[in-house]
Amino acid sequence: MNISLNGKKALITGSTSGIGFVIAKTLARAGASVMINGKSKQKVLSSLEILRKEFPSTEISGVTADLSKKIEVSNLISACPEADILVNNLGIFEPRPFFEISDDDWDLYIETNLMSAIRLSRHFAKGMIEKNWGRILNNTSITPGFFQGEMVHYGTTKAALLAFSRGLAESLTNTNITVNAFIPGPTKTQKVEKSITEMAEEAGESFKQFEKKLFTESLPSSVLKRFVSTEEVANLVVFLASHQASGITGSAFKVDGGITRSIV
Repeated sequence: MNISLNGKKALITGSTSGIGFVIAKTLARAGASVMINGKSKQKVLSSLEILRKEFPSTEISGVTADLSKKIEVSNLISACPEADILVNNLGIFEPRPFFEISDDDWDLYIETNLMSAIRLSRHFAKGMIEKNWGRILNNTSITPGFFQGEMVHYGTTKAALLAFSRGLAESLTNTNITVNAFIPGPTKTQKVEKSITEMAEEAGESFKQFEKKLFTESLPSSVLKRFVSTEEVANLVVFLASHQASGITGSAFKVDGGITRSIV
């Protein structure tokens, strides 16, 4: 299958590192022009430098915006008024016991993980309707354990984003705009790799040894028994953004190494 996104413009939120950055890179490789986003100007600039060096003939731009703030969502829209592909990848998380999560914390998680996607989708879907083509993809990141007390705020907002994905697809019925969710499991981002490497060294083990023990003892339902790579997540996103995926909408796709025990 040859996926070509030539002539398409993609906006990826939270894309200066991790899954979002690799999604941006993989979309650029498929021919799309790309706009990345982060709230650190330095990270946006350094990520732009890397992408432009790898894809010198591709239009790649970036905008610094903290999407937990409504005004900065507007600033991003001003910098990028149109997009054919919107990847709502942004998400924040921090383990914290339920009784220590304040109203302000809840507000931050709702604004960042949910409302940023809603506001951007509301804007960009209008332009997609005019063009009669578009893709909206939401990183819903629900894996086992997120609804335990230490991650209840994260899991709740991501579950809401999953529901929003289906609702938005229904709202865009009879158009050529598809809306889907992608659900990464434990993913080997640079941050995760660094953390696991440090824990492995403390235990006197290699990364592979520690990874195997982690998945055997703590994540036994995993079929692959390893972290999913950022490239594996990005490959799913690029397929869902492609012309070949035109018949898929209102759905959610796991790329979690089989960790979720389900037949659908």
